[in-house]
Amino acid sequence: MSTKSPGTFRTPRDLNKTSLMFTTQNTPAALQNALKAFADHKINLTRIESKPCIRSTDYEFHVDFDGDSADESVKDLLSTLRSQTNQLHITQGKKVPWFPRFKRDLDIVANEVLDSGELEADHPGFHDKEYRLRRDKLAQVAKDYRFGDKIPAIHYEQNEIDTWNTVLDKILPLHHKYAAAEHVRLLPLFEQNCGLRKDNIPQLQDISDYLQESTGFSLRPVAGLLSTRNFLYGLAFRTFFSTQYLRHHSRPLYTPEPDLIHEICHSVLFADQAFADFSHQIGLAAIGATDEQIEQLGRCYWFTVEFGLCKQGNDVKAFGAGILSSFGELEYSMGLNPNEKPKLLRFDPFVASKQTYPITTYQPLYFVSDSFETAKEQMIEFAGTLKKPFNVRYLPYTNSIDVDSNIELEKHVFIKPQESPYAKESNKM
Repeated sequence: MSTKSPGTFRTPRDLNKTSLMFTTQNTPAALQNALKAFADHKINLTRIESKPCIRSTDYEFHVDFDGDSADESVKDLLSTLRSQTNQLHITQGKKVPWFPRFKRDLDIVANEVLDSGELEADHPGFHDKEYRLRRDKLAQVAKDYRFGDKIPAIHYEQNEIDTWNTVLDKILPLHHKYAAAEHVRLLPLFEQNCGLRKDNIPQLQDISDYLQESTGFSLRPVAGLLSTRNFLYGLAFRTFFSTQYLRHHSRPLYTPEPDLIHEICHSVLFADQAFADFSHQIGLAAIGATDEQIEQLGRCYWFTVEFGLCKQGNDVKAFGAGILSSFGELEYSMGLNPNEKPKLLRFDPFVASKQTYPITTYQPLYFVSDSFETAKEQMIEFAGTLKKPFNVRYLPYTNSIDVDSNIELEKHVFIKPQESPYAKESNKM
């Protein structure tokens, strides 16, 4: 296993931004001349804000740009600006709560699990010593993993393979009938490239390699349930945190928590570009978000990636993994229960972000997306309304988050949330 320390590696791009405040007279071309200085010195502006000065007719500008005040090009820029402006000084970066800036920073949050691998007393495997030891062993594999490592292959035992076979026999025929066309199209590709078939439990590394080639997504092993914030941070880096354990063999058609079968139902659609991009947008929106905004984004995730339906022609199909990994929920969501029909609403993140939901029963309400592409554009619009101290973009070539402002990250401290939408997820099979 790797002995690399998490969160210690940095690149020259890390926080290389400078903030300036300068004032100009309220005259034609005053700002144009100031901005021309940035172009002349080949310095890239990343943010600009303006407001009138309180005690004069001047205008005050606050800008952030790529570069360090020690750079020669920046020194030359400052000299030029001083000759064109009334006031000018370098301002300190904003101090903001910690968040991952690089994909390797996910090592810091990946093991901040909420349950430490502990099983509730009503878990089917609670009294099974061998099952608990097995869970501990798989959890340790995830805890030892570091960015850049190959995900270790797991040798699954016969009772785990039997559980896998039982679930596949039950849910795959339903997938072909009721799952979104994108999911159905990808199933044979996962069989060919990832080994998704009866008598063979796919390995996370094989799935991750295929996703990386398909959409730039990847899988990362995790020991247990993460907070909503940390989980969404992974999506911002096009990374899906996945467990490696299976539900208890005594009840193969029931799990009180997301297991590997549930995660694989997720993974299939991450090979679809539009779905992967939609999920990525939810993750990006989580960077710099407040706790209240994280709760809103978690609800959007719940009603789409976990329990989403979509319109395809004249039919409604399922794509959420919480539905696809539960044959009971799948039949119920399709309205096949003669005694109870769920309510369907057109997906709107402005509505879904305010909607509460149960976590131990079938969902009484499902949101229906027009398409993954439309849902992505809706999420971009919704994220744009979330007031945050900076804007971000993902740089895929460096696996990093670029921020438009000069910021200083506070020291990371893990505070265990009291609850998470995923902490008690129940798949009623």
